[in-house]
Amino acid sequence: MPITSINFGWRWPAAILFFAFSLTGLLMGVSLSERPNIETADTLTKAYYSLGLFVMGGLDLGTPQNGPFMGRLLLWIAYFGAPILAASTLIEALVNVLSPHRWRLHKIKNHIVIVGSGELTITFLKALRVKSPKIPVIVIDNQVSKLREHELRAQFAVKVVVGDVTHSYFINRLNLDKANKILMLGEDNFQSYEAANKILKRFPSLKNNIIIHCNSIRFMRSMSGSRVAKDCINFNSYQLAAKGLTKQYLINHFLKTKPKDVVVLAGFGLFGQTILEELSLFATKEIDTIAIIDKDAQRRVLVVDEQLKLTKFCNREVLEGDISHPRIWDDLSKKIDLNHSEPIIILGTGSAEENLRASIWLKEKYPNALIISRSHQPSKFAQEVGQQHGIYNVSITQLVKENFPQEWLSL
Repeated sequence: MPITSINFGWRWPAAILFFAFSLTGLLMGVSLSERPNIETADTLTKAYYSLGLFVMGGLDLGTPQNGPFMGRLLLWIAYFGAPILAASTLIEALVNVLSPHRWRLHKIKNHIVIVGSGELTITFLKALRVKSPKIPVIVIDNQVSKLREHELRAQFAVKVVVGDVTHSYFINRLNLDKANKILMLGEDNFQSYEAANKILKRFPSLKNNIIIHCNSIRFMRSMSGSRVAKDCINFNSYQLAAKGLTKQYLINHFLKTKPKDVVVLAGFGLFGQTILEELSLFATKEIDTIAIIDKDAQRRVLVVDEQLKLTKFCNREVLEGDISHPRIWDDLSKKIDLNHSEPIIILGTGSAEENLRASIWLKEKYPNALIISRSHQPSKFAQEVGQQHGIYNVSITQLVKENFPQEWLSL
């Protein structure tokens, strides 16, 4: 099992001090019982023998003899200190191998455990530290880069543990019975449900206190009937982002415009699908027509219809093609008059560049439209360009950060 690096913070100064004591004693003229000629040896030889104290403890050198009292005293201190320091380092390494986590975590209680160290974990920690800066947090992952580990420790003051949370032996040593909540934010959906299932069997008191993020909405919906899904809180980051977008931008527009609205979803991946789901829950009476544009539109619409039965909208247009091609917008304009009202056009493909370019072109073509361009990470550049052209730029990461449920961010 991987282990975290040993902390040598105080050992390096101690090692340098003992080495300096030994070398100083030898340079002052102290001789050794097994090396009587060392008094006449050069400085490099004396330095070599001083380093040997950390390995053999002076057993092959003999004991200090003759020379000044202070020199012999310094050498005796190094004789005892150097091997003790080496032994303590070895003992700590053995403790790490035999029990890498229990001795560090046994005092932590009422804390949050996060499984996974990716971008979603960073986003959650940013929101958490604004709301609750002092809640103890443990981050667990199979592999953590040194840079990410340093970021987690330094910026968010969390404890980082390397290990596989699906292993029962590892689970039993994390003191999860003392945790307030557990968030499964890893990349492997199956592993998240597998780990949650094992944890619930071992610690049934954590029921409804395990939060599982699933990258695949389709898989999450398929698992909704399982016991582990019912005993946990299940979510997808795009769902949080879609809720935030609907609440912050779309509802106000619906209330402001008198006729029923036209909504164009240009890009129908996970983000577009979750927006459609939100609209079906909260805005069906405000919408006249939903238009969907995507390279794989027909198949994706069939999948969504199969899982959600989204048949509540009066009119729906589905066009298959590239949003960057003018022809697809010409085809749409033949079906819907986008100049007649104040339509909402959401550019939600996975390409921030294409979304921004298309949004500028569409704003010139339909100046009355509310146009929203999606990027993944927050971008000041995209925001400035959007303000210049009257376009709203939204970041998936920022929307997720702003829409974590408040009860997730406190004890």
